[in-house]
Amino acid sequence: MLARADRLYSKLENVLAFLGAFVVFLLMLFVCCEVVARTFLNKSIFGFIDTVELSMAAVAFLGAAYCQRLGGHIRMDLVIGLFRGRSLAVVEAIATLVALVVIGLLIEGSWAHFLRAYQIGDSTIDAEIVTWPSKLLAPIGLSFLWLRLLLNLFGFLRLARSPDAERVAVPPAPGAHHPSAEADAPEL
Repeated sequence: MLARADRLYSKLENVLAFLGAFVVFLLMLFVCCEVVARTFLNKSIFGFIDTVELSMAAVAFLGAAYCQRLGGHIRMDLVIGLFRGRSLAVVEAIATLVALVVIGLLIEGSWAHFLRAYQIGDSTIDAEIVTWPSKLLAPIGLSFLWLRLLLNLFGFLRLARSPDAERVAVPPAPGAHHPSAEADAPEL
């Protein structure tokens, strides 16, 4: 059941990561247009900086759960690398539990920040672009990361009970290559 939930959730993470990558692609095109406009027309695109700033939320948050699934986040393997088997799974479960609490607090705070921006009609200073859609991406992306961490927690608890079981719903072991990383990656 955990493997099936992991596979289904991975598809959703792939879609979110693809959306984040698509925003990066659009930003690249937008920057190219800005460079061409400045070089040949000696003019800047109105709202360029505001648009790029607001787009960063999609880049930062939409791929967070996908990155967690592949074990791509920066972590301290010096200590964790000393553990093996059941003790490694227990330490990973404890670390994941702490991450769930921290991400949960970040979701709450970012939701309040989004709500405040929405209620007051917050906008950028220069181009007066509304900021709430960008600010909404933080609690959305963090919520998907929280759900991935919850799957990770169940996976680590399963490994703590049966250390020799197949690794399901957990990132690759420290230093290991994820065999399905290429297969799970969204195609661009």
